[in-house]
Amino acid sequence: MPVSQSSAAAAVAAGSPIVVERRGDVLVVGLDRPAKRNAINDETIEALDETFSTLAPDVRSVVIHGIGPNFSAGLDLSEISERDVTEGVFHSRAWHRCFEKIEFGRVPVVAVLRGAVIGGGLELACAAHVRVAEKNAFYALPEGQRGIFVGGGGSVRLPKLIGVARMADMMLTGRTYSAAEGVPLGFSQYLVEDGEGFARGLELATKMCANAPLTNFSVIQALPRIADADPRVGYLMESLVSAVAQGDREAKSRVRDFLEKRAAKVSRPD
Repeated sequence: MPVSQSSAAAAVAAGSPIVVERRGDVLVVGLDRPAKRNAINDETIEALDETFSTLAPDVRSVVIHGIGPNFSAGLDLSEISERDVTEGVFHSRAWHRCFEKIEFGRVPVVAVLRGAVIGGGLELACAAHVRVAEKNAFYALPEGQRGIFVGGGGSVRLPKLIGVARMADMMLTGRTYSAAEGVPLGFSQYLVEDGEGFARGLELATKMCANAPLTNFSVIQALPRIADADPRVGYLMESLVSAVAQGDREAKSRVRDFLEKRAAKVSRPD
């Protein structure tokens, strides 16, 4: 049975917009505003920030999903109708701080996508490291039609996945993409049948838990920074991270297991 994470108790109080539970070494975080298609309000950002700021030491990976038929329909527009420019800047920066804790946290994060993955919901999904989409998922950025602009880091993260021109088209014309279209374009890495997303996401997160923690941490922290760096800087960073990782006690144990034929070999995919 899942066990609630005591360190995230403040984020999962009665009436909270998220539900947090443990599945072994995996922490499962569910967006829980199904009547609003899991639209993200200030309380949701605060709860997510608290949860990712207080991960228990024995959590090895996280799954984020939407409770109900949708992942998230994006920003709750009812909260910004009377917000002025200054308030808007600080509101956007709160999203940035929260999502950075997801993208550059201690453990890998899997997002399970179904139904609406729109606006701020897509920005949240982009902060995860692996995305699993059910066939009913669809992607949209209706900011252009709403008279607003992305504010949750989408203009930084999403072009790296799908390209600037494609993102601009979505915002200017309201174009949507299906889950099937989304895999080759970079919206997600996995496509599964409807109803199978959570199980697949949990399977992947559990598999990640079996990796050396330092390797997972290096992939999250170093890989995106190396990719963004000048190549000469990137090569040096890669050498340093590689040396640190292979010098770790657990890495040495795993290499010995492979050399002594106690570890499984990489095989051809089915």
